[in-house]
Amino acid sequence: MSGSRDATDRPETRVCHAGLAPERNHGVVNPPVYHASTVLFPDLATLEARAKAPYDGVYYGRYGTPTTFAFEEAVAELEGGYRAVTVSSGLAAITMALSSFARSGDHVLIADTVYAPTRTFCDQVLAGYGVAVEYYDPWIGAGIAELVRPTTSVLFLESPGSLTFEIQDVPALATAVRAAAQALGNARMPAVMIDNTWATPLFFKPFAHGCDVSVHAATKYLVGHSDACLGMIVCSESSYLPVKRTVSRYGVAAGPDDVYLALRGLRTLAVRLARHQTTGLALADWLSVQPEVTRVLHPARPGDPGYALWQRDFTGACGLFAVVLTPCPPAAVAALIDSLRLFGIGYSWGGFESLVVPAEPAKLRTAVPWQDPGPVIRFHAGLEDPADLIADLARGFAALRAVTGR
Repeated sequence: MSGSRDATDRPETRVCHAGLAPERNHGVVNPPVYHASTVLFPDLATLEARAKAPYDGVYYGRYGTPTTFAFEEAVAELEGGYRAVTVSSGLAAITMALSSFARSGDHVLIADTVYAPTRTFCDQVLAGYGVAVEYYDPWIGAGIAELVRPTTSVLFLESPGSLTFEIQDVPALATAVRAAAQALGNARMPAVMIDNTWATPLFFKPFAHGCDVSVHAATKYLVGHSDACLGMIVCSESSYLPVKRTVSRYGVAAGPDDVYLALRGLRTLAVRLARHQTTGLALADWLSVQPEVTRVLHPARPGDPGYALWQRDFTGACGLFAVVLTPCPPAAVAALIDSLRLFGIGYSWGGFESLVVPAEPAKLRTAVPWQDPGPVIRFHAGLEDPADLIADLARGFAALRAVTGR
C-alpha cells in the first residue's frame, strides 16, 4: 500500500494508509510488533557503519524498531512534519521537546494556559536548571515580540489552551518571535513548539502555520481506546536531530505493544473524530441553554472568543470542552458529577468513553488571572449516542438543582 498513496489524497484516506508497507512484511497489512532490545549484525563492519547513523534504521531496541518507525512515518506524514520521535507518554513528549532546546541561561516563553504538568516541569525542572521561565497571555498575538530576549530559545504554545480552550494566533506568534529574535541578534532562533493533542494531525497543521515542533499525547485520540500511554514529537528537518538525540540520551523509549495499539487506533481516527466533534457540539449546545451555565468554553462554537481563529486555521474540533457554572457550593458540583451514569469520572480523554472532571484554572494562571467566580467542569464527548448523553446530563443538572434549590 505504500505505493498506493498520493499527495492529493484527502486526510480521511491518508490516515488509512500512512506508514503501511505490506511489501516489507510478506504482504501483511499491519507491521508486526517487534519486541526487541538486542539487534544482531552480520559482521563488525556492519555494526560500526550502523553506529555512525544510529537513527537511520534498526540499531538498538531503545532507538526504535520497524513498528515504531511505521507509527512515526504515519503521524509525520499526516501532520506535514519531516520526521517524528515516539516516546513513552504525552508528558514525556513535552519534557523531551523542551529539554532539546532549553539550556541553562536560556529564556523560554510558555502559554499561560498550558497543561498543568507542563507548567510543573517548567517551574520545578527547567527553572532548577537555570532556565528563565516566563508565562504569556495566550491572546497576545504579535505582541509576543515585546517579551523576546536575546536568550529566548523556546516559544511554547498550546492551542486551544488546556481547561479553558483559548485559541492562539499561531502564525502571528511564530512570525513575531522570529522577527524579534533576529532583530536582537539571538545566537539561536527560538524553537516554536505546540501541543497539538486537542486538534490531532487531522484538524490543525502546525508546520504550515510556522511551528518547528509539534507534541502529542498519543494516549488521547491517536490511541483512542484508553488502553495505552504514548507520546509523539513531530519535527521539522532542522529540529529532528536535536529532539532525537535528547530522547535517545534520556532513554525515554515507547513500549512496542503501546505503539501497536496506537497504529491500530490511528486507522479509525478520522471517523472517530467526526463523531466526537458532532457529539461534543451537541452537548455544548444543550449545556449553553441551561440556566446554571454562564459560559461554554468551546472554540468551534460561534460567539466563542477564539471562534474566528479556529475557523481560519482549523479544519475541525474534537470532543473536549468545558463549561463555567454560576457560583454554587461544592456539594452541588459533586451532586451533578456523581449523578452521571455515562460520563466516567477520570483524567485523560480522547477515548471512546465520555468523561467529566472539575477543573480549577484559577490555581494555574500567573500571566492572566482567571476571573470567572463559578466552578469549571470539563467534558469529553465520547462515542455514545448523543441523546443518551444529553439525558444523562439532564439527570446531573436535576441533582445539582436539588442541592441549590433552584
